[in-house]
Amino acid sequence: MKYKPHDYQKFAVDFIETHPEAAVLLECGLGKTSITLTALNDLMFDKFEVRKVLIIAPIRVCKNSWAAEIAKWDHLEGLNYSLVLGRREQRIAALRQKADLYIINRENVQWLIEKSKLPFDYDMIVVDELSSFKNHQSKRFKALMQVRPRIKRVVGLTGTPASNGLMDLWAEFKVIDMGKRLGRFITYYRQEYFVPDAMNGQIVYSYRPKPGAEQAIYRKISDITISMKSTDHLKMPELISSEYKVYLSPNEQDAYDEMKKQFILDLPDGEISAANAAALSGKLSQMANGAIYDDAGNTVPIHEQKLDALEDLIEAANGKPVLVAYWFKHDLERIQERFIVREIKTSRDIADWNQGKIPVAVIHPASAGHGLNLQSGGSTLVWFGLTWSLELYQQTNARLWRQGQKAQTVVIHHIITKDTIDERIMSALQKKERAQSALIDAVKADLEVRK
Repeated sequence: MKYKPHDYQKFAVDFIETHPEAAVLLECGLGKTSITLTALNDLMFDKFEVRKVLIIAPIRVCKNSWAAEIAKWDHLEGLNYSLVLGRREQRIAALRQKADLYIINRENVQWLIEKSKLPFDYDMIVVDELSSFKNHQSKRFKALMQVRPRIKRVVGLTGTPASNGLMDLWAEFKVIDMGKRLGRFITYYRQEYFVPDAMNGQIVYSYRPKPGAEQAIYRKISDITISMKSTDHLKMPELISSEYKVYLSPNEQDAYDEMKKQFILDLPDGEISAANAAALSGKLSQMANGAIYDDAGNTVPIHEQKLDALEDLIEAANGKPVLVAYWFKHDLERIQERFIVREIKTSRDIADWNQGKIPVAVIHPASAGHGLNLQSGGSTLVWFGLTWSLELYQQTNARLWRQGQKAQTVVIHHIITKDTIDERIMSALQKKERAQSALIDAVKADLEVRK
């Protein structure tokens, strides 16, 4: 297929080619893979500035996006790639192949650098979903920083750079520029831009930005960062977000409140306990969804309000396909007991959904994230169980609300159990989204400047 880039895509290609260190914040649907491949093709075969490229991506994106995009466009036919996936011997064989691009899943970055025993001789790295390197204590981050000084060019791609707040940005931009802009050490970054927020004695659980810190951070990174929103450059369908409230009975609410206050829930067959605040959050989320795991791992039903609400929403869709996002395994099990559904797990499932063969599909946000195109199969998404992760939340929504969606309207329903942790999660997601939108707006690419 002949590549006919939009103006914003030409801008992004040029930005990557002219910036050896580049953070490209592109929302879903803007074609970040084809943009990056076009820039790589130019840098390799027109400008001769790059010889060998390592692309790090989520495993599904390695398989379903990068390889597919190379095969799709006529101008990329000269690019040779090798998929570094599978068993150790398969990965070693793939690394020894003669290729321009080596595409590896992020889980194997540490293995490649520390255990493969092969020379790390790449002169350019592309990190697809830069946000997966936001944890400066992770093994993949530490391994990549060992070889970062040898690399001439780095491109970081993501649509969710600050999914859990501005603290995420330090590690992500350390990968890009080795600490030139936000500091070489996380302690400096914290001291410069943040103050302690939640504390217990000398232990700091969270930080909040100092007054003016957000704008200062944006200014620091603006020279190597561009940002684009799909709504600015594409004709996107209307997005309607709604909350479907359900209510616990007095007895169910008492049980929920007991667990919340005491960390222990008394049941006829015994007690269910939560060891700490994080475990309690998970237990409360389970109860809000309608069931809970006991201390032996068995599922204990609590209520069916969310299942009833899901039935109402499926019926209201009037035959239109519905995609349901669940969080806990017992959510999936109870949904499967109540409805005829199919879980989206394989390429066959994706194809059947996009061909309209699945009336009700279920999907877990952790597997519904980057690289899955589901927009051809439907335009209604129901969140049966919520996630605290803004990145997973936005990426799952973007499976339907993206370029190529034929429906004029995409509807996203959230089933919220009143007076439970659901309301806290929903509020947190909205606040995080506002903070991330501020970052994206601050470094948004101004195409008029180029003109």
